Amino acid sequence: MSSRSELDNLQEIARDAIQQALSAGATDAECTLAEGSEFSANVRMGELETLKEAGSRGAGLRVLIGKKTGSSYTSDLTPEGVRHMVAAAVELAALTTEDPHVGLPDASELGSIPGDLRLFSEDVAKLPAAQKIDAARRAEAAALAYDPRITKSEGGSFESSTASRIFANSRGFSGAYAATWCSLTAVPVASQGEAMERDYWYSLARDFAGLEDPESVGRRAAERAVRRLGAVKVETTKAPVIFEPRIARSLLGNLFEAVEGKSIYREASFLAGKLGEKIADERFTLIDDGTLPGLFGSQPFDDEGVPTRRTPVIEKGVLKNYLLNTYTARKLGMKTTGNASRGITGNAGIGHGNFYLEPGTKSPEEMIAGIKDGFYVTELIGSGVNTVTGDYSRGAAGVWIRNGELAFPVSEVTIASTLQEMLNGIGEIGNDLEFRGSTSAPTIMIGEMTIAGR
Repeated sequence: MSSRSELDNLQEIARDAIQQALSAGATDAECTLAEGSEFSANVRMGELETLKEAGSRGAGLRVLIGKKTGSSYTSDLTPEGVRHMVAAAVELAALTTEDPHVGLPDASELGSIPGDLRLFSEDVAKLPAAQKIDAARRAEAAALAYDPRITKSEGGSFESSTASRIFANSRGFSGAYAATWCSLTAVPVASQGEAMERDYWYSLARDFAGLEDPESVGRRAAERAVRRLGAVKVETTKAPVIFEPRIARSLLGNLFEAVEGKSIYREASFLAGKLGEKIADERFTLIDDGTLPGLFGSQPFDDEGVPTRRTPVIEKGVLKNYLLNTYTARKLGMKTTGNASRGITGNAGIGHGNFYLEPGTKSPEEMIAGIKDGFYVTELIGSGVNTVTGDYSRGAAGVWIRNGELAFPVSEVTIASTLQEMLNGIGEIGNDLEFRGSTSAPTIMIGEMTIAGR
C-alpha cells in the first residue's frame, strides 16, 4: 500500500501530466492514477487449490481540445512513459468529432468530503497469507462438518484488496484516498440420492476484524445448501413473493439501470420523464449515499473530482432524482449528482455510492408468518429484466411458504411481473437491512407475482 509520501508523489505525477497536456495544446485535462494489490486463495476439500497475488499500477489521461476529447493510458509512470501518454491523448483528441456536452465540471462543483471515511485498514494490508488461507480452510471445514449430506465443496475462499486512487484536473482539483476490503466465502454441495444442490454464504468487510468468523460463514452456507434438497416445481399460480436480502439487491440493481443518466437521456428507461411522480408504494425509499463511513460505496469524491453526497432517488414512493455525472447532467439540463465513475481512462460513466433501500418495521419472520401461500426466493437465474419497458421475468429457486411457515424447497420456476407493478405492489419491507456491498436491501415482499411452474 502506498505511504503518504508515495501518494503525494503520484499526485505530483498526475499534476505534471495535466500541465504537459495544457502545454501541448489541450484546453482542459484530467488524470487518474491507481495502484494496488489483490490476493485470492481458494481451498477445496481441505487442500489449497488456487493462490493469486497481483499488483498493478497505472495512469490514464483524458484531454479536451475545445469540445473534442482524447484519452490514453500507461502502466509506465516514468517521465518518458508519462510523456508518451500525454502525446497520445492530445493526438487522439485532435482527430475526434466535437460534442457540445463534453467538459469538466465547473470549478465550483469540485471538492472532497472532509474527514476520515474509514475506507482503509492496516490489518488487511498486513495480514499474512497463511492466516487468510486458514480462514478459507476453516470456513469450508465448518460447512463440510455441518450435515452428512454435505458431501462435496466448491471451496472456501478468501479475497482481499488494498488500493489507492488519485485524481487531478486542470481546474485545480487534486485528491487521493486509499481503501481496503476483504471477503470470506464458502460454497458447499449437498447430496440426496442423485440430486445435488449448491449454495453459498459470504462475509465482506473493510477490515479483517469485521468479517464474520469462518465457522459461521461455513455453517450458514451449509444450512442453505441442505435446505435446497428435495426441491419441487409448484403449479403455476399467482401469489405473494418475498425476496431475501441477497436477492432483493438485484431488484435495486435493475432500478439503478433505470435511473442512471445515460438511460434517461436516451429514453431507454421506464422512468424517463417521471421525476416528481409517484412510481412506488409510499413505504419505498431508495437512497444513494457515498458519504457513509466504512461502507463499500463510500469515497470522498467521484471520478470527476466532485464530492460524493446523499441523494434520495425514490422518497416515499416519489421519484426524486436521477443519478448523473457531468456529461449526462448537461444532456438533461441538470446538475451532476456526484456519480461519475470510470476505470483508469476514458470518459466517465455513472456509478452509485451506497445504493440502499430504507428498512421497514417487520422482521422477515413476521412477514412470512402473514402469508398463507407464497414464495420465498433465495436464487434468481438468468437475466429477463427489461428496464426500458419494465418487463420482469426470471428463473427462481427458494422455499414455498405455507400457512406462515417455510414449508418445502422449490426450483425450476419463473417469477414474472413488471417493475411498475412490483414497485407499486410492495406488501412489506423488512427491518433487516445489512450493508454487504455497495448495493443493500432488506427483505422485500411483493404482494403478487405470477409464479410459472408445471
